[in-house]
Amino acid sequence: QVQLVESGGGLVQAEGSLRLSCAASGRTSSTNTMGWFRQAPGKEREFVAAMRSSRGNTRYADSVMGRFTISRDNAKNTIYLQMNSLRPEDTAVYYCAAQSAGRGWNSWGQGTQVTVSS
Repeated sequence: QVQLVESGGGLVQAEGSLRLSCAASGRTSSTNTMGWFRQAPGKEREFVAAMRSSRGNTRYADSVMGRFTISRDNAKNTIYLQMNSLRPEDTAVYYCAAQSAGRGWNSWGQGTQVTVSS
């Protein structure tokens, strides 16, 4: 099992920036992808961004392409989500997640609130 702890959420004005962090511990060698999801009030959880552990390939939801960047620091077992040009519709609880081969997204953090004011 992998333990994930997010940090970095908060309140920001539209067009502002935030950086989220996710520290991983435990059986991190079992993961092949790490990513970010978000859930706004009254909506389903949705994919935001992901990065493959081996080659660092990234993918993004269309809604955040060009504004958000996922990155990692292998020495710290930490991934980041740099969020620029934030919009009120980006307001949500953001979750870090880890994917294991054949098991899907099977580890989740507790979430961190991001609120963007207009």
